[in-house]
Amino acid sequence: MPTATKSSRKDLPLPELLLSEVLQKVSNAKTKVEKIKLLQKFNSQALRTCLIWNFDESIYSNVPEGEVPYTPNDAPLGTDHTRLWSEYKGLYRFVKGGADKLTRTRRENLFIQLLENLHPDEAEIVALIKDGGLQSKYRVTRAVVEEAFPEITWGKRDEYPRAQQPIPQNVRRNA
Repeated sequence: MPTATKSSRKDLPLPELLLSEVLQKVSNAKTKVEKIKLLQKFNSQALRTCLIWNFDESIYSNVPEGEVPYTPNDAPLGTDHTRLWSEYKGLYRFVKGGADKLTRTRRENLFIQLLENLHPDEAEIVALIKDGGLQSKYRVTRAVVEEAFPEITWGKRDEYPRAQQPIPQNVRRNA
């Protein structure tokens, strides 16, 4: 009868890894080529969203700069945490042009709630990317991200989508 082996966190499927663990693997890589391969290996919409928010100069955070007054979630790993893999879809609320109808107080409360529900390492990532400071903890550069994900279009994210722009009076719609 085969014995069960205890799997290490490094062998877990992508959704089981914390985004902070992926970024730490990339940060620990010795060469640019290794970093690119790791980013591509762990490619996900959540990872790309966080990297875009951090490195794209046309994205402006709609939450105050600096340290966030939140209480880190101290529950053991794998218990009472949400993960960036599932929460990244709501990050639009915290950038200009995302959910501009939210009041400042409501937006800041939602941001604090998000951080308090995430694992402390993932909460730190969100707190860093809001100010473009991911590279202060992880050795990841925009150049590496650009090579790993050439499909990302950089810039022009500060323009509102066409649907939100007023339609000129002299333009007629097709019937």
